[in-house]
Amino acid sequence: MLGDLWSFQGRYRTLHLTWFAFFLTFVVWFNLAPLATTVKADFGLTVPQIRTLAICNVALTVPARILIGMLLDKFGPRITYSTLLVFAAIPCLMFAAAQDFSQLVVARLLLSIVGAGFVIGIRMVAEWFPPKEIGLAEGVYGGWGNFGSAFSALTLVIVAGWLSFSGGFELPTGEILNWRGTIALTGIISAVYGFIYYANVTDTPPGKAYQKPAKSAGLEVTTMRDFWGLLGMNVPFAAILAVLVWRLQKVKFLDATGYTIGMVLVLIWFAFQTWGIIRTNRDLILGNKTYPKEDRYEFKQVAILELTYIVNFGSELAVVSMLPSFFESTFDLPKATAGILASCYAFVNLVARPGGGLISDRMGSRKNTMGFLTIGLGIGYLVMSLIKPGTFTGSSGIAIAVLLTMGCSFFVQAGEGATFAMVPLVKKRVTGQIAGMVGAYGNVGAVAYLTIFSLLPIWMGGDAAEPSAEIVAASNSAFFQILGIAGLVVGFLCYFFLKEPKDSFADEHADEAALVQV
Repeated sequence: MLGDLWSFQGRYRTLHLTWFAFFLTFVVWFNLAPLATTVKADFGLTVPQIRTLAICNVALTVPARILIGMLLDKFGPRITYSTLLVFAAIPCLMFAAAQDFSQLVVARLLLSIVGAGFVIGIRMVAEWFPPKEIGLAEGVYGGWGNFGSAFSALTLVIVAGWLSFSGGFELPTGEILNWRGTIALTGIISAVYGFIYYANVTDTPPGKAYQKPAKSAGLEVTTMRDFWGLLGMNVPFAAILAVLVWRLQKVKFLDATGYTIGMVLVLIWFAFQTWGIIRTNRDLILGNKTYPKEDRYEFKQVAILELTYIVNFGSELAVVSMLPSFFESTFDLPKATAGILASCYAFVNLVARPGGGLISDRMGSRKNTMGFLTIGLGIGYLVMSLIKPGTFTGSSGIAIAVLLTMGCSFFVQAGEGATFAMVPLVKKRVTGQIAGMVGAYGNVGAVAYLTIFSLLPIWMGGDAAEPSAEIVAASNSAFFQILGIAGLVVGFLCYFFLKEPKDSFADEHADEAALVQV
């Protein structure tokens, strides 16, 4: 497969078109990070306000990934991905035209929906590649697509400078950056590619039927024990949205009435999700349906994969959002230089995520691969917590810090590849919903991590609006320690509770084999 990967024919053509769609959603999704300090200066935002925007950037991705997983299983990846790419232009243009903090928040919340695009490509790639190659294929899709965040960090400041001929915000250094035109441009490019994608892909290879679940209002489970487990794992989705509402109230975006309305909406969402699960599994609950052994799957598998995605992709989203400012404050660097150095974290995606999928394909045990990589990322973050002002100095110190960051990033993103090497193998006909839930848990982790990150300076006794350099450095170190400990805990859970998927290295998916036998 490695040799054929550079082909643009057949399934590889679909793979390349799909990872580029994901790449553009990540360019759009992370178009704020490299320009955050410019936006902060332009609007006179406080540190809590700019960190709240970072939280908003991942907030609605939680429900969006679940909903898109349902729509994906029902309508197919072609129309779902194309629609999302076109939609991305709307919040980008809203953000580019914003005149106050409230408008920035609304635009960023809507833009967080674009982050749900990842789920769609997981199902598309699974339709075109067999289980024995699924790890590398999904890794290429995820890794090369994830590079969109690094591309944003590397290029958007340069694009903003180039667009300054038409006006822009002047920084204290005299540099002029047209951040508004840059944000708008990313959305327009995404929309154009949405039409290109729709015209050039199909949901399945010729002659293959697209399998759909009988009901898509909630995830289908096959035992009552799994039903209760699914209900339990639905709670954190509502909890993290409640945290977001609380956070928006703390920065005075919501008043008391708005806070109450927000909490009621979260409860409505939770009730809607719970009812969808009950409705989908009604026959199982009433005892009218019993699944034969060969058609069952264990929801425990999904739950543990959700936890792995919290600690790998959830941490990546959080770290990508704070890393440019981390390098800027730790080494006293210009923001363009800090953005370039920070991009090394996501740059590793080009090889790490496909590498994680390839290792999962070749090592003979997807479970052990998952455990090893997750423990590795935990150790990597603990090492990153040692990067502090004065610890590494000069150009050599910066080079060491970059190498440590890239080493940690390899385990994080290889772990993501290993997670989604397993997701399509759990139960084919509900892959969209499983991918949506696992993917959404990545955003649960991101919101939780970013909320903790925003509160750490306060917990350490610093000024809420403008913490001192010492408090910022201490909170950065503590943040990486939290990420590291979480990774170690989940890594051990993988070794002791995760099970190897059925037919992990077969020539066809188990569900497809069953259909052929029938």
